[in-house]
Amino acid sequence: MIRHTSFAMIRSGLLACAALACALLGCERGGGEASAPAGSAGAPARAQDAREAAVVRLGYQKIGTPYLLKERADGLKKALEAKNARAEWIEFPAGPPLLEAMRAGAVDVGHVGETPPVFAQAGGVPFVYVATDPPAPKAEAILVPKGSPITSVAGLKGKRVAVNRGSNVHYLLVRAVESAGLTLDDIQVTFLAPADARSAFESGKVDAWVIWDPFLAAAELAGARILQSGEGLVDNYLFYVARREFAEQQPELLRIVLDEYQTLSGWERDNTEETSQILARSSGVAYEAFLTSYRRRAFGLLPITPEILKKQQDIADTLHKLAVIPREIRVEDAFLSTAVYGGVR
Repeated sequence: MIRHTSFAMIRSGLLACAALACALLGCERGGGEASAPAGSAGAPARAQDAREAAVVRLGYQKIGTPYLLKERADGLKKALEAKNARAEWIEFPAGPPLLEAMRAGAVDVGHVGETPPVFAQAGGVPFVYVATDPPAPKAEAILVPKGSPITSVAGLKGKRVAVNRGSNVHYLLVRAVESAGLTLDDIQVTFLAPADARSAFESGKVDAWVIWDPFLAAAELAGARILQSGEGLVDNYLFYVARREFAEQQPELLRIVLDEYQTLSGWERDNTEETSQILARSSGVAYEAFLTSYRRRAFGLLPITPEILKKQQDIADTLHKLAVIPREIRVEDAFLSTAVYGGVR
């Protein structure tokens, strides 16, 4: 059982994820071979290297739009090839380690929830918000087992609650207990990744679980009961973020990626059954769970607006007030003018 965890502990855990990503995938654009002397047989090879395609490194999880783009990447491949570039895909279990890999220079574009960027900005990760999906407050919730006597969030006082540290649902838990007149100190918070949290939930080691779709839908189908969804408490945005240097130096490539995500979102809307089949095969989550989750979300990329930045600022201010992040941040500092890369069309 863990109550409050310091930001240093959060950051050290996320850095470990980034280090693993770097060890497996490499965090440098260049290779590690020694350069050949001028005039040697290696000189033509160096000239050829200079013409090699630029690499756009896309962070993804197996349960959402970025994975679909990886599976249906012909359009992206052609568009990037026209700019002498190619995509490279890097898988992550959640948003926080993806953003830490962005700090290490191992990821250029990613798709994360509304809370991980706040933690990342507080930790100095050089990223920018570039687009968002429509809000989906019903796509995350606090769950209790089917036979649980708990009937309200206030009933969580003194209970064991599993939540993924630094994620969207971390903020949902904060808002939910506040709305019930409690604080995080009034409950026993256990920070667990989704797979471990589900195991703890099903075995009775925790009394409640705060989770997002499709894991939420899968648990519902297995008999779990929603105690409180995000509706009325949080917006639950999913953001497209980019490494700042990449966005500033390669705006055309960023524009191509965002255009492909926009096109794919329309395809998802019109092909939810096929989409659910693809994601079920990739993740091991039931096909029916994905179908359920698609019923409570909207489609299409949206631009980052002052209103959205204000809502992100509210999250940041709340987490700082609770000492969940170590310093105040100005969310606007992580916004890149759409004039740089063209915005969402």
